Amino acid sequence: MMRKVRDYDAELKALNDKARALKARKVEQLGQLVTATGADALDLDTLAGAMLHAAESASKEEREVWRTKGAAFFQRRGKKARP
Repeated sequence: MMRKVRDYDAELKALNDKARALKARKVEQLGQLVTATGADALDLDTLAGAMLHAAESASKEEREVWRTKGAAFFQRRGKKARP
């Protein structure tokens, strides 16, 4: 019995397409998050500054406070979405 020849180029293209789709979905979800939190009312410089602060200089304790607030935000939204 002969083995089926693998088409590595097609597999690589499919993986690249999947990665591109995942990245696009992530970007869309981040935009939705900005809107849902009301952060879209901030000017871009302020929003970027706040995000840079969160990404670069926050302590573990500060990040835990933010994580707790974020979890509460999503729990409230989940309750609102239910009929």
